[in-house]
Formats: sequence, C-alpha cells, structure tokens
Amino acid sequence: MSSIADLTNPVPTTASPHVDPAIFTSLQSKIDEESAIRDELKAFVETLQKQGRLTQSILSRIHNTPTAELENTVLKPAFEALEQQAQTVKQLSEAASKYPFYRWNSIWQRDIQAVITSIQIADWLKSGTLATIEEIGQRLTVPVNLKSEDAFHITIEDYLLALTNTLEELARLAPNAVTLGDYSRPLQISKFIKDIHAGFQLLNLKNDALRRRSDAVKYQVKKVEDVVYDLSLRGLIPKS
Repeated sequence: MSSIADLTNPVPTTASPHVDPAIFTSLQSKIDEESAIRDELKAFVETLQKQGRLTQSILSRIHNTPTAELENTVLKPAFEALEQQAQTVKQLSEAASKYPFYRWNSIWQRDIQAVITSIQIADWLKSGTLATIEEIGQRLTVPVNLKSEDAFHITIEDYLLALTNTLEELARLAPNAVTLGDYSRPLQISKFIKDIHAGFQLLNLKNDALRRRSDAVKYQVKKVEDVVYDLSLRGLIPKS
C-alpha cells in the first residue's frame, strides 16, 4: 500500500525511451518552413490572378465588338495587360526556381495556363496564327519544358490545356461574330480549330485530364461547323 508521502510526492514522469520529442520539433520546423514558402509563392500568384481577371475582362469584349474595332478596343489594352502579367510571371519564376518544381507547381498551374490562353487568343485575333510554346516562353521570359533542371518552367501540358481553353473561346466567338455581321470570322475559326484538332490527333497523350480535354475539341469543331453550315444555307458565305 502507498503511503501518504508517496501520493503527495509522485515520481516525475520521464519521456518514453522509444520516442524522441525532437522528432516532432523537427517536423514542426519543416511545417513552418513549407508554410513560409507557400505564402511567398501565393503572394505572386494572387497578383497574377488579379491581373489575369483584368486581361480576361478585356478579351471578353471580342464577343460584342465589331472586328474593325478590335485593334483599339480589345487588342491594344489586352497586350498592355499581358505585359504586366509577364512581369509577374518572371518574378514568380525567380522565386519558385529556388524550390522543387513539382512540389509547388500546383499553386500557380491554373493561372499560368490562363496567361497562356490569353496570349494565344490575342495573337490569333492579331495575326490568325498560333503562338508556339517557345514563343510563349520568350514572351514571359521563362524557360519551357525543362528536363535536366528542377526550376520553374512552362510544361507541354500547360500549353496544351491552355490551347483547349482557347478553342472553347473561339468556338463561342463564331456565332457572336455572325450576330455582329462578320460572316468571314466563323470560316477563319473553323479552319483554325480543324487544324488544331488534326494536330491533337497526332499526339499520344498520357495525361488523363489532357486526353479528355483534347477529345472534347471535336465538339468545338462541330459547334463552329454548324455556324458555317447555317451561313451557307442562308447564302451568307463571303465569296472571297
């Protein structure tokens, strides 16, 4: 039986010999370090998101702006907004390249794809051509498709996913252009989307999300074909 002295003066509890508390102290330090990295990168991403909303707002005017007015009303301010985004992407690249790319790229992936989409749309409206992944990298002053270095870069998946978003927006533009009296624009869009769809057929895609998105391009082709077919029935196809 324990004495009164034993109850009032218990033996101090010692740490388990099987678990070193320093393990958890070390883990907490790693958690704090990762939180600091995430906060650092998110600061750039939040700026990019804000700038991206402005760029997308400007480009959305293509659906209610006559083709003849696109240059001053849409393209000029859009390219200016994209220059601001390019500066932010460069700053993000410099910060993110200090850390493992695939550990953190999910933080900015969607927003980088949005920038690429905006560039692709603006370039197509300007010249009717598709900006290559290398040209995108030059515009944003960041590397593309790095294999030997674990640093910030634009991946092929980013470029192709952005391209599927571009096609969706152009397919939406086709009927809106008709509403504005531009009957040649749907023909241009139809040819462009068909060419891209043919290009996707050459790719052996391993990424499930990208494969699903590329498969959906055929619906954009059909959507624009319907617009062109309707113009043909009404005799509105430009002779040129």
